Amino acid sequence: MSRHVAIVTDSTAYLPAPTMERHRITAVPLTVVLGDRALEEGTEISTRSLAQALQKRRPVTTSRPGPEVFAETYRRVAESGATGIVSLHLSAELSGTYDAAVVAARQAPVPVRVVDTGMIAMALGFCALAAAETAEAGGTVDEAVTSAEKRAAGTSAYFYVDTLDYLRRGGRIGAAQALLGSALAVKPLLELAGGRIEPLEKVRTASKAIARLEEIAADRAGAADVDIAVHHLAAPERAAALAERLRTRLPGLADLHVSEVGAVIGAHTGPGLLGVVVSAR
Repeated sequence: MSRHVAIVTDSTAYLPAPTMERHRITAVPLTVVLGDRALEEGTEISTRSLAQALQKRRPVTTSRPGPEVFAETYRRVAESGATGIVSLHLSAELSGTYDAAVVAARQAPVPVRVVDTGMIAMALGFCALAAAETAEAGGTVDEAVTSAEKRAAGTSAYFYVDTLDYLRRGGRIGAAQALLGSALAVKPLLELAGGRIEPLEKVRTASKAIARLEEIAADRAGAADVDIAVHHLAAPERAAALAERLRTRLPGLADLHVSEVGAVIGAHTGPGLLGVVVSAR
């Protein structure tokens, strides 16, 4: 049984399964509540099922894992040989996941550092990868945390949504902001700022909004060495086209990930989402 620092994150990091396995990263699932059914993200509900439910305006909510889920995860990870755990999670401004992890960490059989990254989606995923790479190189818990925090500081996330209504329903954006967007028939661009989803710009049409999303991401990346993630929900063609345009215009591009978001983020953004995460190496 190898001795190592283990990395735990949650299902909203949206890391590819082969990457998780290669770096021995464990993800704790959040829950999507569809009608009266509680379903684990990643295993019990597909993004297609979610998109269909949203389009039919069925009630959809999300829920954090309970402390007992984290406690069991930490126990299993410790039994695998971990001498310490770094537990990295989506913004505490958006979910109670971080708080649940903190409660469980107090009773864990090995030291656990729980980190509110202030991130979500692959913005969180890139932090988990940075911590895992440090741990694989023999780094301590503190060194892995430092790597994750440094990565978070150099990461930005921008989003296009067809409507603000889903964010309003989930309490992730103010009703006044959502109504303003609807009244003006504009397409909103959003950013992750201070751990919250905040309005960035309003653009008149979807095509112009997506072009502006590309410009913002390219300006943020500049000529630096960056990793990029392009996310979508039920918009694979849009995502692929945006990713290809970014590939041709970013001189410092290292890794480029294109993936559909899971049900937790999708429940709050709705079909048509496009997101770009820019993460400096």
